[in-house]
Amino acid sequence: MIVIGGEALVDLVPDSSTPDGELGPLHPLLGGGPYNVAIALGRLGVPAAFYAKLSTDQFGDRMLQRLTESEVDTSLVQRGPEPTTLAVVGLEANGSARYSFHTEGTAARFVTDQPLPDGTTALCLGTLGMVLEPGATAYEKVLFREAERGVFIALDPNIRADLIADADAYRARFSSWLPSVGLLKVSDDDAEWLAPGRDVVEAAREWQARGPAAVVLTRGADGLTAVTADGEVTVPGRKVDVADTIGAGDTVQAALLAWLHRNGALSPEQVRALDVGQWEQALSFAAAAAAVTVSRPGAEPPWSAELDA
Repeated sequence: MIVIGGEALVDLVPDSSTPDGELGPLHPLLGGGPYNVAIALGRLGVPAAFYAKLSTDQFGDRMLQRLTESEVDTSLVQRGPEPTTLAVVGLEANGSARYSFHTEGTAARFVTDQPLPDGTTALCLGTLGMVLEPGATAYEKVLFREAERGVFIALDPNIRADLIADADAYRARFSSWLPSVGLLKVSDDDAEWLAPGRDVVEAAREWQARGPAAVVLTRGADGLTAVTADGEVTVPGRKVDVADTIGAGDTVQAALLAWLHRNGALSPEQVRALDVGQWEQALSFAAAAAAVTVSRPGAEPPWSAELDA
């Protein structure tokens, strides 16, 4: 089983039919980076469990229902009376998304440490789950403990700079995680924020040398690049009509983990042993999955049948 830890929230997405310059209705769509990863993994047929705290409000109820509908194990989900985290989404002309968050006192912050099932083979963490306290400290404790236990750790920092009060402290904390991480996935924008003034591939090489078996860079329309000890492998992105980019990177992370799971490669040693052809297959599968997600509004990752057809 792959366990995914981190926040679930509601994206308030503007109506695409609203005239330019006017405020229109906002549509609530269920999201949050780790939540999207869990949904995508379940839909891709991978045994997955979501580890987070959900509100007992109406949004939390619907989130739990959607996890079940997407075949995700919810036995690790905690519930509480705190409200659901909200993210107000702004969409650029090219479909890219920017966010403003409402997080104070919300359920996502108050997840607590708990043991993971004995059958856990991988733990995937990231986004606000590694930022919002006190939950971030709980997840960090689980990251180090499970890595020591031999669980494969996947990390997607998915930087939301407005919520990081001390950038230097976060960068130092990120650096402390790297020796425990097996797979690091970062966008170009994440890499530029984490290593300001540096070439993103050069920064990825440095991070890879400090622990991860591989660093995968998502580069928008320019595709995906895997940085390993043996060099770089790049595949192009898929050309589709983009509705928006919400959940694209989360789908990439899930698809990479799904490919590794299906190919018996959920360990640092097995990831290091992948050759160029295998990386091309893994990255192409992730690009295809992300292309489906961006072709429809909100974070709606594909089901396996949509990729196998």
